[in-house]
Amino acid sequence: MAAAGGGRRALLPLPVPLPVPLPLLLPVLLPVLLAAAAAARLYRPGHDPLTVLTAGSVRPALLNSSTAWVVQFYSSSCGHCIAFAPTWRALAGDVKDWEPAIRLGVLDCGEEENYESCKEYGIHFYPTFRYFKAFTKQFTTGENYQGADREPQTVRQKMIDFLQNHSQEVRPPACPPLDPVWSSDITSLFDKNSHHYTAIVFESNSSYLGREVILDLSQYENLVVRRALNSDKAFLEKLGVPSVPSCYLIHPNGSHGLINNLKPLRSFFSSYLKSLPGVRKKLLLPLQLPAQEDKEEGTETKVWKEFDKSKLYMADLESGLHFLLRVELATHKTLEGAELKTFKDFVTISAKLFPGRQPVVKLLETLQEWLVSLPLDKIPYDAILDLVNNKMRISGISLTKKVQWVGCQGSRPELRGYSCSLWKLFHTLTVQAALRPKALINTGLEDNPQVVLQVMRRYIQHFFGCKACAQHFEEMAKESMDSVKTLDRAVLWLWEKHNVVNNRLAGDLTEDPKFPKVQWPTPDICPACHEEIKGLHSWNEEQVLQFLKSHYNSDNILYKYTESQTDSSDPEQGDTREGKDKNLLKNPGGNRENKLQDKENSVDSGFKGLEKPRGNPGAVQGSGKNSVASVNLREVRQAVSFLGIGFSNIDMSLCVILYVASSLFLMIMYFFFRMRSKRWKVKYYRPAV
Repeated sequence: MAAAGGGRRALLPLPVPLPVPLPLLLPVLLPVLLAAAAAARLYRPGHDPLTVLTAGSVRPALLNSSTAWVVQFYSSSCGHCIAFAPTWRALAGDVKDWEPAIRLGVLDCGEEENYESCKEYGIHFYPTFRYFKAFTKQFTTGENYQGADREPQTVRQKMIDFLQNHSQEVRPPACPPLDPVWSSDITSLFDKNSHHYTAIVFESNSSYLGREVILDLSQYENLVVRRALNSDKAFLEKLGVPSVPSCYLIHPNGSHGLINNLKPLRSFFSSYLKSLPGVRKKLLLPLQLPAQEDKEEGTETKVWKEFDKSKLYMADLESGLHFLLRVELATHKTLEGAELKTFKDFVTISAKLFPGRQPVVKLLETLQEWLVSLPLDKIPYDAILDLVNNKMRISGISLTKKVQWVGCQGSRPELRGYSCSLWKLFHTLTVQAALRPKALINTGLEDNPQVVLQVMRRYIQHFFGCKACAQHFEEMAKESMDSVKTLDRAVLWLWEKHNVVNNRLAGDLTEDPKFPKVQWPTPDICPACHEEIKGLHSWNEEQVLQFLKSHYNSDNILYKYTESQTDSSDPEQGDTREGKDKNLLKNPGGNRENKLQDKENSVDSGFKGLEKPRGNPGAVQGSGKNSVASVNLREVRQAVSFLGIGFSNIDMSLCVILYVASSLFLMIMYFFFRMRSKRWKVKYYRPAV
């Protein structure tokens, strides 16, 4: 890509949009379409041949189950999960007859009601596949699926291996024997009357066909299927079995013979055996799961929110932060090492650059200062969540607790959403870094034009749920991120890579038909960004940069549909820090003193455990008692925050009361036993004669 100063990039010609009347009908048709599609998640209970689990049913289904389970933990907003859904549905239909022995289930970690369940099972990335053995008495997170190959045949074979790994005590009772039989066992069945057919599948030791046919017929009566290996060549020759795999059938009257007219395929063997006279499917009771409350699904998504695509909506940015902090981060019970460093850096750049409303900005600043104040190598996620949820009831901080997509809303619930908002968030941060280059001074992240891109790269690597998406982004970063030398170049780099992703996903299952993946910005919102050189489309990167800086500027943000902050002490909306940054340049000391005074008021309200001013001692100006008091207050706050992670004044008071009470109890017990010992000595004392 050429430099930002007037560079041109040749691309394929853009298709000319044809004037069609459909867009005029969209405002009328789209709410109707959304109402019909609101409940159309990736997997539908009662329609798809698998079990759709929820937070209320997953534990009862897996604990002490008479069948084994393979559960896919997915997110309806994960592009790779959407693309994989047809394969998983096809696999479920293919092994539907295996259900008495092993079942397939799914749990949507993108649903708010399932957040805690996915956290309990330690799900970090999507999709994640876990095996659960039958008759498990204690809660377990299951066994991870090993291997990158997720083709149906490979997964079927893994399911068979998992079944055979069950011990005899916990083996599913409906699972038929899968081990091979001996030649002598087969011979004993000849010329004997029986009530059922017996089919013997001869195969090699590495073949899974016999075990697959056995499980295919496990729900059918009047038929028993066994497998035998081709190790006894003489026995095979005696039976007239020329090759393997082959199917040998013993009739109820004792007659037997090789089935010659079948191709050596699982589907042929299973279909033929199911069609034998008298072979029919057993009547089995369906799996009983806890009844779910009837609720209106997708009631919020039925109402289409009209929006201006040339604007940026704060509701999308705040919803993305909510999902990032309360859902995606929750999959990590503890943050340490590279993960903790990545999260600290992300919070730092967000606190300094996010052009949000005052309550959200103050939350990010408080979180950043708290993280900096903790000299710990490991921080539990629950402590972070307590601060994000404002359990300490700090005045004037808040963040929406639900998603409210506007510019990122999709025509179906699983489309766009969080992935769209994450792109918008990092586009906004790169632009804000370019517009306010001094915002990161004294953070340790200044003087690095790649800082936002590097934090984004590490965040996606450690936290982003879609593992395949993270691998694709890492490949792009390795290829060209090191070439970024200026903040403007960082803005253009992310724009270029976003268009690369759009081009790759165009026509994919993850593409929203109402919002096709096109090269952005489109000519209707930025005509100057597009040019034509020698009949080929090219980008005017100077105009693109100007457009991006305007589009992701705080002046272009709309607050329509944004949730009102009822606990905010400042009702003013918009980016409140432009004037603050100017004042900081004029009088940095005075600005920090004001912040110290604000923090002191918060501490006086009982929130010492989380408060600490910015970690630059040089910023505290002035002299005399006020300066000393400010420094002492900082030391007190640091000590309290270190000793009482997540504890309020009430918690600390209870600890002191319990300590005093236990000390008094021990003293009383000491004097009681001491007096008792003296009385015993007086009572039983015998003077020497």
